[in-house]
Amino acid sequence: MTSAKSARRPHHWRRDLIELAALFTAVAVADAIANLIGHQPDGPYLLMASAVALVATAAFHTWWARRHSHAPPSEEADAATVGAGAAGGTGTSAGEGEGAGGIAGAEETGTTLWRMRTTVLDAPGSLAALCTALAGLRVDILTLQTHPLAEGTVDEFLLRAPASLQAQELSRKIAAAGGASTWIERADAHDLVDTPTRVLSLATRTALDAAELPLALRQLLGRCTIHSLPAVSVTGRATGRSAPVEGVLEETVMRLRDPSGGVISVERPYLPFTPTEFARARALVELDARLGPRVPRGEDVLTLPEGNEITVRRADQGDLAAARAMHDRCSPDTLSLRYHGPVADADRYLDHLLSPRFGRTLAVQTASGRLVALGHLLWDGDETEVALLVEDDWQRRGIGSGLLRRLVALAEEAGCDSVYAVTQSRNTGMVAAMRALELPLDYQIEEGTLVITARLSSEEAARPSAPTERARR
Repeated sequence: MTSAKSARRPHHWRRDLIELAALFTAVAVADAIANLIGHQPDGPYLLMASAVALVATAAFHTWWARRHSHAPPSEEADAATVGAGAAGGTGTSAGEGEGAGGIAGAEETGTTLWRMRTTVLDAPGSLAALCTALAGLRVDILTLQTHPLAEGTVDEFLLRAPASLQAQELSRKIAAAGGASTWIERADAHDLVDTPTRVLSLATRTALDAAELPLALRQLLGRCTIHSLPAVSVTGRATGRSAPVEGVLEETVMRLRDPSGGVISVERPYLPFTPTEFARARALVELDARLGPRVPRGEDVLTLPEGNEITVRRADQGDLAAARAMHDRCSPDTLSLRYHGPVADADRYLDHLLSPRFGRTLAVQTASGRLVALGHLLWDGDETEVALLVEDDWQRRGIGSGLLRRLVALAEEAGCDSVYAVTQSRNTGMVAAMRALELPLDYQIEEGTLVITARLSSEEAARPSAPTERARR
């Protein structure tokens, strides 16, 4: 690094001219004095004067050279400069300071990233006490946000701590420094992106696909449960669920008016929402309302075992008529295996299932444009359900397995930890499709209903499954 800095230092020609002029002056003075000594009787005195002039010239040259040295700075100076740049990171943009330096730091061995939120008194020195406690634990503060409230200030940190530091010890130190209602969880490299950049990214995803709104809210607010409560039930009855245009914030629950009707309910029982979080969530919902219904268009090709190719694409409520026509071609047994209820009510579910507000739907379409299969990825609170319906004449041809693989890929892109399917034990086609995923599976049967949960991440695979409530629903 030192040699690179030296190579970039500009050459000062004026300094060289001054030094050269000083040299010629010294030579001229010496020559003049020598001539005087040779022709004057006061030679010794003049020689002493010459020596004094040379010493003065040398002293001036030494002073000038030290002030404008050509030598590169010492290693200590380089280290001080780098340290000052790191400590003064507030002068850089948040994306550069946190994104570049933070991600590099997250990759270092022996450290752990934590997200921490705590409440302190709104008084001078409260934040300084927290920072001092963190410094005593050798914890780096990567980002900091403050949320002033009526009863105090909520400070939200992204921390890089030694791997040996446990969350309990960190919480005790923060409590001793004046922090209350402290909440700590593990973070990852995605949290290193600064908040404005993350919000803009989520807004972009929401603008491209209406189905992204629940996912964007979940990524914006952290671990929370999101429910889309429709204004009209599948039977056509008004549910009476609504919210004011400005929304409602009640501690750990926020309710926002759904642009398609009804309410979007966001719950986080372990941590109250701040007014800042509420404003950001409301801005995303307002963006969704202004853009209206939208589904990205794109097609994929599914090759059948006999070599024929059919099209797989995203579906929405514009496909309602074609989906009802497919229902008419399905046998009562096929509809019963899919909807677990009276066959006569099957058409009522389609408007809900095809809405991008509740998830994503893939349709399989023949060359003539007829729908022969539907696959649904449904947001169910903080979980994700998959469901398939394949027309009788097109079953046992790999369509269900192909649809399921694509739905699982969408779930992984959305950051889901697992997906589950609710079916009946005699539905061998759905069971075989889930097993073909080659993912860790959990099975639970209750009152003839089979719930199969596929774990998409190794961390989630280690957790016990509790699908009983899903089966009841």
